[in-house]
Amino acid sequence: MPARVIQIKVKPNSRASLLEQKEDGTWLAQIKSPPVDGKANEELIALVAKHFECRKSDVSIKTGGSGRVKLVRIEGS
Repeated sequence: MPARVIQIKVKPNSRASLLEQKEDGTWLAQIKSPPVDGKANEELIALVAKHFECRKSDVSIKTGGSGRVKLVRIEGS
């Protein structure tokens, strides 16, 4: 399977961690971690890896590392 790139809007400091696809094809990630010291990005990578059933090392943030909207690359396995 080839690598795919998805757009994710991140909401840090949420009550629960979840990842859901919206009708327009973008994704919404609710993250428990605060956006401090990369903790929210680490949790996002773990959440995406769990959702797409791949390793955390297969998931990387292409753009938006410090913003709310990110492009995330998922390597094919």
